[in-house]
Amino acid sequence: MALRAGAYRLLANLLCNAPSADLLGQLAAADAQDDGTDDVGAALEALGLAASAIPAEQVADEYQALFIGVGRGELLPYGSWYLTGFLMEKPLGLLRDHLMQLGFERSDDVAEPEDHVAALCEVMSLLITDQASHETQQEFFERHMSPWFGRFFGDLQAAQGARFYRAVGLFGSAFTDLEITYFAMRL
Repeated sequence: MALRAGAYRLLANLLCNAPSADLLGQLAAADAQDDGTDDVGAALEALGLAASAIPAEQVADEYQALFIGVGRGELLPYGSWYLTGFLMEKPLGLLRDHLMQLGFERSDDVAEPEDHVAALCEVMSLLITDQASHETQQEFFERHMSPWFGRFFGDLQAAQGARFYRAVGLFGSAFTDLEITYFAMRL
C-alpha cells in the first residue's frame, strides 16, 4: 500500500509544480532495480535517467511551456477537458460531489480546479494512506481517473515540448495500467 500511495504522491508532486532540484536529485539517485519485466520499474528508471540528464532550470521551463504557457500550455491536465473538450464541465461537478461525500474540502489557497491530474493523484494517495476501503479507492479511480488518465499520460509522452515530462508520462501511463490491473484482479 505504501508503494501505491508513494507513486501517486510522486505523480502529484511532479504535475502540480515544476519539481525542485532536490526532488530531481532524489529521482536521479533512486535505484529502480529494473529487471526488464516490470513496466513501472522500467518507467521509474527512465524517470531517474531523465532527472539526472536535465537541469532543474530546464525542467522548470518545460513545466511552464507544457502546463502554463503564454495564454495556455501545450496540455490541459483537467478531467473535464479530456472527457468533454471543455473546462469546468459536468465531470468537475460530479467530482466535487464525490469529494464532499468522502470528506474532502477545497482549500482556499488552491487555484486549480479539483479535476487537475495532480489533485486527483493526491486524493488517491490520501485514500490509500488513510486506509479507505478497496471499494472506495476503486470507485474513485474508475469514476474520475481511469476514463482519461491513459490519454493524458499518452499525450504527455507525445508532447512536442516534453523531454523530462516524457518520462513522467511514461511512468504515469505504466502506473495507471498497473492500477487498472490491480483493481480488475480484486474483483
